Amino acid sequence: MAHYAYLDENNIVVAVTVGKDETELIDGLDTETYYAQGTPYTVKRTSYNGNIRKNYAGIGYSYNEEEDIFVAPQPYPSWIRNGSFWQAPLAMPNDGKIYTWNEDNISWDEGD
Repeated sequence: MAHYAYLDENNIVVAVTVGKDETELIDGLDTETYYAQGTPYTVKRTSYNGNIRKNYAGIGYSYNEEEDIFVAPQPYPSWIRNGSFWQAPLAMPNDGKIYTWNEDNISWDEGD
């Protein structure tokens, strides 16, 4: 069993489905081509464990064709992409307390 992400014209994931393993041909076609036929979408395989295209694709994720990876939506405008993940411009304090990101102040605020 494998999972497949359907991408719109902007390489944004619009659906994810379960299908046959990628090592199998279906009607003589590779699985990505088979699942895409008859749709307006490009189909790419994805995996829960990140072995394929770094992240499991979710609806709203984007597919970076150049790097062949799925990337989650940017959580805040100030965050920068580091590989297939987003990170805050400041490291979160590592003091055992709970923090939330404050985009207005570009800082970590201590939670309750």
